[in-house]
Amino acid sequence: MITHITEGVKISVETIFQPEYSNPANDHYMFAYKINIENLTDYSVQLMRRHWFIFDSNGTHREVEGDGVVGQQPVIDPGSSHEYVSGCNLKTDIGSMKGSYEMRRLVDNEEFEVKIPEFNMVAPYKLN
Repeated sequence: MITHITEGVKISVETIFQPEYSNPANDHYMFAYKINIENLTDYSVQLMRRHWFIFDSNGTHREVEGDGVVGQQPVIDPGSSHEYVSGCNLKTDIGSMKGSYEMRRLVDNEEFEVKIPEFNMVAPYKLN
């Protein structure tokens, strides 16, 4: 598991290769990633937007951004966390992602950026 803390918000990421949704013969590799967002601050925060940079080992780079995560803009109270699972398809069996969340402090509506640490997506057979 990869973790990083920015301005009191801790991001933890775990990846899972999805062989049942992958088709290597057609250069299609599916990965799921589980993210836990933990609020270590003394105020409630809301996740407003996401911004992803996706790298495939064939040299392809993609950028994805949009409102919230998996259709939600969760409010995370002090000492609480929000967890979600999403997915990423690659053309190869190795890649990585990194990015950021745009968060808002509800106490003063101040927005700030939280780093999502870079994490690898690797088909398990590549680790042998």
